Amino acid sequence: MKKILQNCYLAIIFLFLYAPIAVLMIFSFNDNKSRVRWYGFTLDWYVELFQDSQILNSLYVTLVVALAAAVISTLLGTVAAMGIHCMKRRSKTVYLTLNNIPMSTSDTIMGVTFMLLFAALSLPKGYLTLILAHTTFCIPGVVLSVRPMLRQLDKSTYEAALDLGATPSQALRQVILPEIMPGIVTGAIMAFTISIDDFVVSYFTAGSNTQPLSVVIYSMTRRRISPKINAVSTLMFLIILVLLIVINMRSSRDAKKKS
Repeated sequence: MKKILQNCYLAIIFLFLYAPIAVLMIFSFNDNKSRVRWYGFTLDWYVELFQDSQILNSLYVTLVVALAAAVISTLLGTVAAMGIHCMKRRSKTVYLTLNNIPMSTSDTIMGVTFMLLFAALSLPKGYLTLILAHTTFCIPGVVLSVRPMLRQLDKSTYEAALDLGATPSQALRQVILPEIMPGIVTGAIMAFTISIDDFVVSYFTAGSNTQPLSVVIYSMTRRRISPKINAVSTLMFLIILVLLIVINMRSSRDAKKKS
């Protein structure tokens, strides 16, 4: 009986979480602008979506910023994870605490902070400010993805490579990196997903001609909501869902290999 109640409780929670998304996706195929009555199936809103220059430009900005932030944060996060891994216990605790602060800080506070910082540095809002801001809050996720792989790494492997004549850089490229590559890839995918999903920080750091998709959708919702918003939201949800499935599959595969 207790297990049945637990399952019912979880089912109700997931229903409240995903029912609005399901309604949004269903009405993206509605043959009318109504959001309460079904008139028939159509793909017209998706056709109009790909003919809307504002949405296409914002989608381009979103992908460029997400890719740049993912690449830069993956490189910096991997190096940071290696450095933290080699530190002593007390120093490691301090740096891990600093690494977790951006993940626990309110997005609004981060957005306002970045806006004030870029204004003080006289940086015009655009691609540079977006990439810098997104990279900053993506790095902690990469560090947390790479560190478990470093903890599983056998220390004698690196030392054996050096004993066999490899230089430190060769041992890093040919021994360490292949071993921690699953964590690096997972961190890169996670950084890309977090960047695409961000709204608050982008709202404070985006320029007038470089607005990501989330900011454009927000500006469109302040007027009459078009079914095109349902269509683009459906596509974004599916993209993020696929990326999350890939992350979970890689995590499960790595866990099986470890076992």
